[in-house]
Amino acid sequence: MKKQCFQEIVGFDDKWIIILGLPVASILISLLLFNEHYVKGDYPFLMVCIPMSFIYTGSFWFTLRWSYRSIRLKLPHAHQLWPRLFLMLLVFIVINFTVNGVLKAIFTQIIPDHHSEPNTIVEFISALLMSSFIILLYEALSFYLQLQRATAEKADLERKNVESQLEGLRNQVNPHFLFNSLNTLIYLIPEDSDKAVRFVQQLSKVYRYVLESRDARVITLSEELDYLQSYVYLLKERFGENLKVQIDLSEPVKGMAIVPLSLQMLFENAIKHNVISTEKPLHIEVLMQGKDSPNLIVRNNLQRKNQCMDSTGVGLENIRARYHMLTDRNVETIVSQQYFTVSLPLIELNHL
Repeated sequence: MKKQCFQEIVGFDDKWIIILGLPVASILISLLLFNEHYVKGDYPFLMVCIPMSFIYTGSFWFTLRWSYRSIRLKLPHAHQLWPRLFLMLLVFIVINFTVNGVLKAIFTQIIPDHHSEPNTIVEFISALLMSSFIILLYEALSFYLQLQRATAEKADLERKNVESQLEGLRNQVNPHFLFNSLNTLIYLIPEDSDKAVRFVQQLSKVYRYVLESRDARVITLSEELDYLQSYVYLLKERFGENLKVQIDLSEPVKGMAIVPLSLQMLFENAIKHNVISTEKPLHIEVLMQGKDSPNLIVRNNLQRKNQCMDSTGVGLENIRARYHMLTDRNVETIVSQQYFTVSLPLIELNHL
């Protein structure tokens, strides 16, 4: 298994932070630790202590960085911020004594004047300030970039939501659908004027529903099914008994919600991509599956056309995207030799 790098775990490359921050932090640490020597202008002493401060700061920085990477790997989520910071505090204490223990011997050899060395409290506070700044900087950058990505993802999902609504509207006002509906109406007017009137009423109901529901995030299954009955009525006038639709749902489940026009899209896809004839009637079923987390199942027998209309794949993808904005449950597609099945999560209205 490939080992994840710092950027993959934390979300950004800290190369320039190290290049710019390490010298600045080293100077600040030397100012805190050896302020008296700066005031006195003890340059021979400072020529020794500044490089040692750089080594001290670098040792702390890279040890903390490695520890932070390991902790972020174990506790990566935003809600785990406080456990991460608590662990980093414990790690800092260990690092402080370890780094000081190693570097103290070096300082003793290079700077024999022990009276000029900073006391332990100053060392600890200096290291704590530097370490806190580094970790908080990393956390702030990580949070900011995660927020940016989440905002971009939300904007993308909202765009797909609009595209999905437009796709539903486009399917309904599809010239082929309107042309076929008008042809059916032309046939009905001289044959059965009463049926022609009912056909126009259902056609009007279909278009009115599309216009009224296109801005809604969800709609009750009962309302969607009421619209679907009108849509199926138009299709049945066109295909007759060659199209068979079976809806088997209990009343309680009809109070739950789905994404509007999703059933129409699935019916449209089934009709577009399958043969419908007397010899090969198309069967479309709508039923429920599951109790605790129920799903709406839309299934049709699979009898693909040899040459079907070009499919953009936008319909199903946009249904998935709109559900992704509402629930963690996924829209599932199952293709077998006999059936094409789509499972839509049913949503509790009080959970939105």
